[in-house]
Amino acid sequence: MGGVTRAAASSSPSPGPVGPSAPASAPGQDAAAPSLLGLAPVIPVVVLDDAADAVPLARALVAGGLPAIEVTLRTPAALDAIRAVAAEVPEAMIGAGTVLTPGQAEAARAAGARFLVSPGWSPRLLGAMKDSGLPFLPGVSTASEVVTLLEEGLTELKFFPAEAAGGTAYLASLATPLPRARFCPTGGIGPASAPSYLALPNVGCVGGTWMLPAGALAAKDWDRVRRLAREAAALAA
Repeated sequence: MGGVTRAAASSSPSPGPVGPSAPASAPGQDAAAPSLLGLAPVIPVVVLDDAADAVPLARALVAGGLPAIEVTLRTPAALDAIRAVAAEVPEAMIGAGTVLTPGQAEAARAAGARFLVSPGWSPRLLGAMKDSGLPFLPGVSTASEVVTLLEEGLTELKFFPAEAAGGTAYLASLATPLPRARFCPTGGIGPASAPSYLALPNVGCVGGTWMLPAGALAAKDWDRVRRLAREAAALAA
């Protein structure tokens, strides 16, 4: 998930047997780098109207065991929120979600985002996310999209909108024909359905908002957020 890395061309042809070649590692999905899907069983999807809430919220989520935090670029406060968490909560893996344009990808990177998430993708957006140098999860909802991104060397993907696009049954059906693809399903998932997703062999984590109830955010009840985050983190046990 940054600029595309390509294997250097050999100065002479290999005499070995010809067979399918592995795709070049996509930037940000380097096999040697830690998996974005392995940081925690749940990535909280955060919508913030007030950037002042970002730091205490991030601290509560990290304390509860959810260090990877996706702040969606749906509000004017989002970039300031990312900037504040990047500066004041270094133990958080702060990312930007709902990335829809190349400009948003660059603005999120400049604000301190450490990963990017999009609900879908286009060739132009995909190129910008690669060029950012950051890990990223492009959104997919069909097998054809998965095959296309595997050809690009991408193996970690967002499955969105998870429940509306077929849920666990659809993802389970992809595991055998497309074993290299791994997913972070997001969209309509709650604490009751999350374990079924996490039990699938091609799911590394899920995205959700249930540990961020509107009442707790409005009341700035960070203790409640921390408790709910701890319960979500325990889903991996």
